[in-house]
Amino acid sequence: MVDSQSTPARQRPSIVSISSYLLFLFLALQVISLIISLSTFGKTRDALRDAYAGSSTDGEQVADVFVAVGIGSSVLLLLLAVVLGVLALFNNQGRNGARITTWIVGGIMVCCVGGGLLSNAAGGFNTGGGTGGDGPSPEEIQRRLEEALPSWVTPVSLVLGVLSLIALITALILLALPKANPFFRKPAAGWEPPTPGASYPQAPGYPQASGEPGYPSSGEPSYPPPATDRPDDTPPTDRPGSTPPSTS
Repeated sequence: MVDSQSTPARQRPSIVSISSYLLFLFLALQVISLIISLSTFGKTRDALRDAYAGSSTDGEQVADVFVAVGIGSSVLLLLLAVVLGVLALFNNQGRNGARITTWIVGGIMVCCVGGGLLSNAAGGFNTGGGTGGDGPSPEEIQRRLEEALPSWVTPVSLVLGVLSLIALITALILLALPKANPFFRKPAAGWEPPTPGASYPQAPGYPQASGEPGYPSSGEPSYPPPATDRPDDTPPTDRPGSTPPSTS
């Protein structure tokens, strides 16, 4: 008999808890990155508009497209980071489906964050300038952006990106370690011996036992027990006529 209430709760391994903390850290870093991006998009738009001034390319349109793509990318990364934060809560409960989803979403985020870092390291504000005959070169656009933005924006953004990537990769690796597998494995139902003194429901048709097992009456009439001391068939000798006649 299995008693679900008496089944002990599974103990969460420390690596699962650390993985969830790292996912929460990743979410916090993405929030900070989004705040920095939103605070600098206005200056970025002005720098791009000035860089394309005097060229046949519409600088206003280029600036608006670049800012819209930047805001959309930052918001998308934040939403995916929120999804990872929610999945971290389910991972703490030992749900294997949440762990698999974490690997999928986390893998997408690794590609996005890693690609952003490589783009920034190679001059991430390359908007495709220089494709036109009179358009500014990528170096010119990068120079104007560096002049317009605060000096701390680029190094802080790079540090946040590196920390985010390290935290995310480490969290995914911790969830994949063999030590975490038993926590996410569904426990198999086992048999437990009955507890001494526990009462169990009686089968229908039988009275409740009060100490000794009873049996229902069969309905047949009862008869008196046979007598053990029956009188002898020989008549007593003191009765008249009971003495046989003499033959002499």
